[in-house]
Amino acid sequence: MNLTPEQRSQVAAELKRFGADLQLTDEQKNKVQDFLAEARAKVSEYRQANPAATKADIIKHVAAHRDQLRQRLVSFLGPEQLKKWDAEVSKAKEFLGEHLH
Repeated sequence: MNLTPEQRSQVAAELKRFGADLQLTDEQKNKVQDFLAEARAKVSEYRQANPAATKADIIKHVAAHRDQLRQRLVSFLGPEQLKKWDAEVSKAKEFLGEHLH
């Protein structure tokens, strides 16, 4: 998905606010950064392997791995942090137009 510079700025501001709200330890910050980098890399690999994939195909691919991805978060986020994470993921889906369950 291509975001406009304004949308990117909004996303960056939200991520900064969200990161502060989660009150992550330095170790958790590193793990979240690694987690997000790996997720981006996997989407990129999927797109390279499937150049004709549509946005819907990519969303389905990510959704198919949602439980596995969340389990990784469970391994290093506390219960309150997970609640906040889940709430923010829902907001992000709406912002990005992904109305998936």
